[in-house]
Amino acid sequence: MEHEKQSPKLQTRLPLLLAATLALGMFIGQKLPHYDRNFSLESRNSAGSGTLEEILRYVEAKYVDSVDTETLRNKAIEHLLDELDPHSVYISPDELKAVEDDMNGEFEGVGIEFIILDDTIQVVAPLPGGPSEMAGILAGDKIVSINDTVIAGIKIETGKIYNKLRGPKGSKVKVGIRRGHETALRYFDVSRDVIPVKSVDAAYMLDEHTGYMRVAHFNSNTYQEFMQQLTPLVEEKGMQSLVLDLRGNPGGYLEEATEMLSQFFPEGKLLVYTKGRAGQRKDYKSNGRARFDIQNVAVLIDEGSASASEIVAGAVQDWDRGWVIGRRSFGKGLVQEQYPLSNGGAMRLTVSRYFTPSGRCIQRDYKHGQDYDREAERRLENGELSNAEKIKQADSTQYYTGQGRVVFGGGGVTPDVFIPIDTSFASPYFTALRQQIPQFVSRWRENNDRSSMPATLSEFADKYVVSNELLEALASYAEKQGTKKSPAELAKCQAELKLQLKARIAKTIFCDEGLYKVLNDDDPAVEKALQVLKSGQPVAKR
Repeated sequence: MEHEKQSPKLQTRLPLLLAATLALGMFIGQKLPHYDRNFSLESRNSAGSGTLEEILRYVEAKYVDSVDTETLRNKAIEHLLDELDPHSVYISPDELKAVEDDMNGEFEGVGIEFIILDDTIQVVAPLPGGPSEMAGILAGDKIVSINDTVIAGIKIETGKIYNKLRGPKGSKVKVGIRRGHETALRYFDVSRDVIPVKSVDAAYMLDEHTGYMRVAHFNSNTYQEFMQQLTPLVEEKGMQSLVLDLRGNPGGYLEEATEMLSQFFPEGKLLVYTKGRAGQRKDYKSNGRARFDIQNVAVLIDEGSASASEIVAGAVQDWDRGWVIGRRSFGKGLVQEQYPLSNGGAMRLTVSRYFTPSGRCIQRDYKHGQDYDREAERRLENGELSNAEKIKQADSTQYYTGQGRVVFGGGGVTPDVFIPIDTSFASPYFTALRQQIPQFVSRWRENNDRSSMPATLSEFADKYVVSNELLEALASYAEKQGTKKSPAELAKCQAELKLQLKARIAKTIFCDEGLYKVLNDDDPAVEKALQVLKSGQPVAKR
């Protein structure tokens, strides 16, 4: 009974004590980049580490139940960083490799895009020029075994599939493939290689003079990819203006964003600056190495555009360099640096804020107990995503663009032209069917020969029509997966579902460019961008 009386206090104090002592003890011996290399956290308070370890030893030796002390440490770390801001995070050793692969823009593996269909891995597409394509693996192939271990029909997790397919460059993996309706497996020995993680999903011409480019995130290769895709658009196809699609782009490396911006500005233009607690300010200016004369620019953003995406949109807006079109961006104006930890993990710690050229910090509030990750849902609920008049500026301070327009900070970049979200077709039934489209199209393509489709992407976009029969087949497929048919709901969302079906089919034939070409042909933001770019109307006189 005495233990029962004391346990509430212990339950209350232990997490707080762990978190407090962790702040002093977990980072012993780490040397922080960009600071004095002689600075050591160990010298500040070595006793803190002893207290933490002492508590953990008592828990491990005396606690009534067996515990995983490593899990306790990780929870204490997460609790500590949660008290700082939403973007200071702990990355465990198991997670670090995948995170660094994404940010470094490459990993070592076999080079396929896949989905899991009925507990079987199906190849969506082998990477062009990658190891799997070179070995002869095709889109639609089903991976049944890896290194003679059967992986089909066992509900294997996606992370474990990655672990089996990835490995050091030059190492081999034996893949057992079932192709089409063949009963016998085909075996391929695939030599792993360095596989680039694309950040530019699509680049093509919207009309005779206007190019389109979609950038998914900013990793270490984004600027290089941007220039590789931009060059043929300008030199071979005569591009003069650009629609830069940053919708849903969560950001990444600040330097990659400023390199990209340098293609739009003359030398010496302030693009963004950062400022930390100590007050040191670092300016990022255009480098004067703009290779092409890009006349007009439209940047597309939405509630998923964050960080480096907002740096691009903010600079374009503040200098009246082009049009920012869409919906208010996410609102992340904090800069993180990553520090290695002795356990093989890492910590990303917020070290400064960034400011757009006009002086705006666009970081939204995170100090008042609100669920930071529910922002998009809140905006939908309060009507902001469908009505620009419902946008509430968190900071009433007025900032001014180069030509004197008033702009605001404190909660994302508000676009020059608002594009409302279309919720007319939205329903739980639509969401359920849309989630089934990738698997359904993969099944459907097995029985539909490529030769029956238009030969080029332009032909496909112009001429291919999704039939009512195909739409009904999707509804029937979804019903088998547990979604009850609703003819009334299907009629309500049929136009959008047909568009999504057509886009997914285009992806299986023409890769990501096919997907975005189809979607963009019916996209109000892209249509508006074309309209304003063709008008030649200055942004300042909108």
